Amino acid sequence: MDFTFTEEQQAAAEAAKAVFSGVAPDSVPSPALAPGAVADDFDRVLWRKLADADLLSLPIAPEHGGAGLDAIALCLVLRESAKVLARVPLLECGAAALTIQRYGADGLRAEVLPRIATGDLVVTAAAGGRTGHEPAELAVQARPEGADWILDGTQTAVPWAQMADRILLPAHTPEGHAVLALVPRTHPGVTLDDQISTSGERYAEVRLDSVRIRAQETISDATAWASLRNVLTTGTCALALGLGERVLAMTSDYTSKREQFGFPVATFQAVAVQAADRFIDLRAMEATLWQAAWRITTDAAGPLPPVGDVAVAKIWASEGVRRVVQTAQHLHGGFGADTDYPLHRYHAWAKQLELSLGPAAAHEEALGDLLAAHPLG
Repeated sequence: MDFTFTEEQQAAAEAAKAVFSGVAPDSVPSPALAPGAVADDFDRVLWRKLADADLLSLPIAPEHGGAGLDAIALCLVLRESAKVLARVPLLECGAAALTIQRYGADGLRAEVLPRIATGDLVVTAAAGGRTGHEPAELAVQARPEGADWILDGTQTAVPWAQMADRILLPAHTPEGHAVLALVPRTHPGVTLDDQISTSGERYAEVRLDSVRIRAQETISDATAWASLRNVLTTGTCALALGLGERVLAMTSDYTSKREQFGFPVATFQAVAVQAADRFIDLRAMEATLWQAAWRITTDAAGPLPPVGDVAVAKIWASEGVRRVVQTAQHLHGGFGADTDYPLHRYHAWAKQLELSLGPAAAHEEALGDLLAAHPLG
């Protein structure tokens, strides 16, 4: 397996490093101290910088003002964004752009993709379902009425929904088929109820009451929702990897300077072994992430469908990011909980990512079902 990145993908990662180098993780109040959301809006200044650096247009085809890159390039940028806890809807907007680019009709692509590329149209994605524990496509019903679709239902924990212009959400038809609808946030019949994430960001419960959407604003391809879900999940794994790498770097820096009995604590065997274990976690998270990103990007054949590789990446990301931040807190001692030091912010974001991915045991069960259905030779 060759995970060498192309020149274009490497250039995207370098551009992302340059943009995110000036971002401070503590630019908003601490989620441990804020009584509600840490801020009312995402980082619009950073969003503009990302647009000016052509990082929002990466997954968009050249005819619509983009670079025509893939989910791997998006994951490389997301990895860098998580190192500074960038407060932007980069994952959701990038995943939506990839899905619309691949499955949307010509008119829909021409309408929204050029505006996404310039940062003038912000799109988020709803993938939590009604409660966060059931298939998201079953949370909303879509019934045809003339040339339109009528949507009814509820999606919970939709990130950045109050600030986005459109919400890309799955729904099910009376026949049980999944469709995607691109719903304007201010559309009649759409109600947003505030929710606060573990990381302190504004989420929303999105309720749809007889919302009428033009057929041109929907994607009916049978595989579109599965593709969007895979990109969102793999992108979340990329965020977990970037966050974990930054936390381990913070831990290495701290333990190399903190002294006990006249020696840096990093030289103590117990400390070194714990840090080494977390390094191994990160390498496993990295390998499984790129395997999943490669499978969903290329549709290459394998012993299991691509969803199997995504399940493995989720197992490692969910468990790994938790172990990394827990070890970091332990090795920092009480300093790790100091709200004037950014580690506690990374812990809150890591817990949010872990909750978004779901428990590793559930992914292991799904992987077991796949192995039973596709016996390995």
